[in-house]
Amino acid sequence: MSLAHVLLTSLLEKPSTGIELARRFDRSMGFFWNATHQQIYRELKQMQVKGWIQPIATDDTDSRKKTYQVEVEGRTELQRWVAQQDAPSKLRDELMVKLRAEAQLGGASILPELRRHLDLHQAQYVLYQHIAERDQHKQNSTPARTTRIQHKILELGIAFELGWIDWLKEVIALLEQDTDTISVSNH
Repeated sequence: MSLAHVLLTSLLEKPSTGIELARRFDRSMGFFWNATHQQIYRELKQMQVKGWIQPIATDDTDSRKKTYQVEVEGRTELQRWVAQQDAPSKLRDELMVKLRAEAQLGGASILPELRRHLDLHQAQYVLYQHIAERDQHKQNSTPARTTRIQHKILELGIAFELGWIDWLKEVIALLEQDTDTISVSNH
């Protein structure tokens, strides 16, 4: 996946200026893909050169803000990308390597990091729950199919966070138990 595909998707959802895209990105697509505002603006320029997007003509000719919309070439590229087969993402997380190292080293020096990750995943879970509650109360301004698909993505995010929360609690309990056992045997 490239940033261009993320931005094409966002622009199909709603034609936007660069700053609007960056703000929306932080609130939605940013959960799946990280990009700085500078990267977004640079990618918009490249997408315009490729003919994937174009600014919408506005009455305000003095405005430097351009509202972009997806062109036929952009839709074609996005359709090509959507149809492309990709391997499932692999879990590639530094915490897993640290935990394996901890298993070899012994002790419980990783416990504070595990607890910090638990707090972060719990906070993300709460955020997703708030988004789900907000979406339930929103007026139905988007087509039903779009809303259902977005809700399924949110459900996956919630399940992902719950999986991490449950797993982290189990690992923390395991390490705390091992630490207690080591403390008792040393006395």
